[in-house]
Amino acid sequence: MSALVLALTAGAVVGLALGALGGGGSVLAVPALIYLLGFTPVAATTASLVIVVFTSVTALSAHARDGHVRWRTGLLFAAAGIGPAMLGGAFAGRLPEAALTAAFAGVAAAAALRMLRTRPLADTAAPVRPGRAAAAGAGLGAVTGVLGVGGGFLAVPALVGVLGLRMRDAVGTSLLVITVNSLATLVMRAGTVDRLDWAVVGPFIGAAILGAWDGKRLAAKASGRVLQRIFAVALLAVAAFMLIDAVT
Repeated sequence: MSALVLALTAGAVVGLALGALGGGGSVLAVPALIYLLGFTPVAATTASLVIVVFTSVTALSAHARDGHVRWRTGLLFAAAGIGPAMLGGAFAGRLPEAALTAAFAGVAAAAALRMLRTRPLADTAAPVRPGRAAAAGAGLGAVTGVLGVGGGFLAVPALVGVLGLRMRDAVGTSLLVITVNSLATLVMRAGTVDRLDWAVVGPFIGAAILGAWDGKRLAAKASGRVLQRIFAVALLAVAAFMLIDAVT
């Protein structure tokens, strides 16, 4: 199968995840770039940030039109993560590739198990505490910087469970957080990768943007619990494969 077809297919899946779940794009993009398209771990995590920025902005605009973005909360959450994201981005380039792969697999597996073990995130609202928002945002920013993931698969549970946002608002707001954190990390990673293969990254981004629109429509029709379980199983399989590859 050609690199173009693989990029288009993987991009569509990444876009579906971002559009439907408000996260999960980069935890699928990174292994696809490494194992299907031949990127190194550092190049893959950097390319995934570029892909996720473009896709998240597209999905964010759709959720914002429906009134499901909490701008003040999202910006506070994201602002607290900018510093840790930039520091993590600078640190990531110094990690051995096997360690970076293993760390990524560990975080992905933990996120998948959390999704499988917990009940669906409640569609309830509660007052947002700025201190909690800042602490959660800082932690997410660090993960984004080191592992090159937008962090939506962690941001949505944090926005609901820690900050008390409604599920639909959390999905939309997470896209704002993902965009800010990913841009901050890219600033610090500038120059760490000689050149991205835009013949692959470009079609990947295009397919992901189209997939994000379909994902938003899918989220409006399908059960949130079903989507959560499907994504978790796929993520767990990817994490297991990456972990085995890192230690062998």
